[in-house]
Amino acid sequence: MTVSKSLTYTRYLKINELLALQECKSDPEEHDETLFIIIHQTYELWFKQILHEFDLLRQELNAGRTWTSIKTMRRILTIMKTLVGQIDILETMTPLSFNQFRKFLDSSSGFQSVQFREMEILCGLRYPLMTNAHRENQPALDIIKGRMEEQTLWEAFITYLQKQGHSAKIPDRVNDKGLMFEPHPHNQQVLTDVMHNDPESSVLCELFVDFDEGLQEWRYRHVKMVERTIGTKKGTGGSDGVGYLRKTTNTPIFPDLWAIRAYI
Repeated sequence: MTVSKSLTYTRYLKINELLALQECKSDPEEHDETLFIIIHQTYELWFKQILHEFDLLRQELNAGRTWTSIKTMRRILTIMKTLVGQIDILETMTPLSFNQFRKFLDSSSGFQSVQFREMEILCGLRYPLMTNAHRENQPALDIIKGRMEEQTLWEAFITYLQKQGHSAKIPDRVNDKGLMFEPHPHNQQVLTDVMHNDPESSVLCELFVDFDEGLQEWRYRHVKMVERTIGTKKGTGGSDGVGYLRKTTNTPIFPDLWAIRAYI
């Protein structure tokens, strides 16, 4: 008779498999490469969770459910703070330490993170790098192109406002080289009215601004970390490195919510 093994912490979380995933490429092995790998693997796990929460958030917004949407947004915001905080750990690695193993990274680059591209796409961003960085990786291209067909967070939020009886309009997708939505004067008027007269929906408005600000904060901390580590060197994947990353900072993904600050 086969005796079944009871489920343990180690088996449930696949700890042995997890701890075997940190394979250093440096030879001889550099001490800080382990930290570099663990930080970036952890980022990918948090990206996976954010995408998981995005799915739930869009579902709840489309159904017009306010408080479950608020709860989900608050979880996403807490994860974003964790992403920013991890940069503090990475910055304990000096430029000299990083350069000891950088050459072993070959052409691998953070630009190739499919999950981060998925996050950006669902935030309404579109630009050539999203597909160009994966032109030799068909499964990644399929994922990215599939996400581009999905509803964005902003489209889901506009649907939520419509469910609440507001006359907000789904904006046209008009741009493929940045944020695909243009500023929308009508929606700005609606949002101004929401802030004055719909307290529950206004809480969600502010949480969307919090997320927008949190994403900008993560981008800023990320670019400064890269700048202090490699300066103006090219990225390992052949990108412009800091030059490109600087262009991504201070770019809001929900510009209508920022525009109405002047009217409320």
